[in-house]
Amino acid sequence: MAASHARPGPQSQQWFERAQRFTPGGVNSPARAFNGVGGGAPVFIDHAKGAWITDVDGNRYVDYVGSFGPMILGHADAQVVEAVQNQAAKGLSFGAPTGLEVQLAELITDMVDSIESVRMVNSGTEAAMTAVRLARGYTGRKKILKFAGNYHGHVDALLVNAGSGALTLGIPGSPGVPESVVADTLVATYNDLASVEEAFAQHGDDIACVMVEPVAGNMNCIPPVPGFLEGLRDQCTKHGALLVFDEVMTGFRVHPGCAQAHFGVTPDVTALGKIVGGGMPVGAVGASKAVMETLAPTGPVYQAGTLSGHPLGMAAGIATLEQIRDGSVHEQIAPRVETLRRELKARADHHGVPFMTQAAGAMFGMFFTESEAVTRFDEAAACDLDAFSRFFHGMLDNGVYLAPAAFEAAFVSRAHDDEAIEATLAAADKAFAAAAAGD
Repeated sequence: MAASHARPGPQSQQWFERAQRFTPGGVNSPARAFNGVGGGAPVFIDHAKGAWITDVDGNRYVDYVGSFGPMILGHADAQVVEAVQNQAAKGLSFGAPTGLEVQLAELITDMVDSIESVRMVNSGTEAAMTAVRLARGYTGRKKILKFAGNYHGHVDALLVNAGSGALTLGIPGSPGVPESVVADTLVATYNDLASVEEAFAQHGDDIACVMVEPVAGNMNCIPPVPGFLEGLRDQCTKHGALLVFDEVMTGFRVHPGCAQAHFGVTPDVTALGKIVGGGMPVGAVGASKAVMETLAPTGPVYQAGTLSGHPLGMAAGIATLEQIRDGSVHEQIAPRVETLRRELKARADHHGVPFMTQAAGAMFGMFFTESEAVTRFDEAAACDLDAFSRFFHGMLDNGVYLAPAAFEAAFVSRAHDDEAIEATLAAADKAFAAAAAGD
């Protein structure tokens, strides 16, 4: 049974106080802070197993963060842990090639039809950065087109805000990003093909690539509307630009062949992360051999990394992909996602809380809105963020851990069994009551 929950426990509070002395905001990523749900100390985690995490105060939670996506098998999967432990005993890092890099590359190319060649990197941010440089180097063009609400890591050229129009040149999304760096970044509206067509009409001869999350996961979970991804493919083909799918989040999560297989749309370049490393810090860029050979040492586009292809990450990635490649894990998860969505909606309706969910494969989103669908960033931003904050704390107090922000997707793993789902729905009854009451 879960221990009695507090917000936060004394040990988490003490760790947070210590962390703030040595780390900005007390966290090593803003996504872990509780600023988006009213502030205060975040929960500090001690250990995890399966669908459950346990904090430093001994409180146990059903986890729907899953390290923001990688843990599709659940925490501390036995085969993944064994693979990492065995490799660690042989050495942590060599700065030289290993067979593990080759094995993981072979797995990726076998599972993802559009990928013939892979370059390993250390994070999703690195993968996105490399994809953009590769596209520019391959095409000889400068401009890139991205979408408002899509997040591609903290790469300077991709960390932009949209301006006042439906289509605009990017403006810096953070201090420290010079205007000159994002001057060649165009921002269009996700799920709005007309804004993309306008961008190509104005800048088509100089657009190197269109970069998109095939399922937006950083404005909560927003799938593409019918025809959107297909339209991107058509526009890129027509104008000689590369279509880049940022599958850092969706890769191997919505389908064993990634979102591109799920939706039947083939990109030119794919950025991968999260699941590809089985929970270790791994990213990858993949494309056809013709495109990938633009990278050094076979081509002029430079990219390097001391820890790229890190043996522990390769071992974890292999152990993960080998278990999910046949699709059986996704088949197990799918009905559990649907049960959660259906029952959460029923409980929200019972308490009179405007609420809806959207899903793609083993990820789903929760929106406090009366709308039947959310398709773009401005619609996500118009949801009731205060209601989400009350719901978040209600779930946390009753043993369910969600990402502490209304713009993050939720992730379901193979380990989310009947016990975990029942505990989630029991907590939701109380959390929706809190959201309705304004507590």
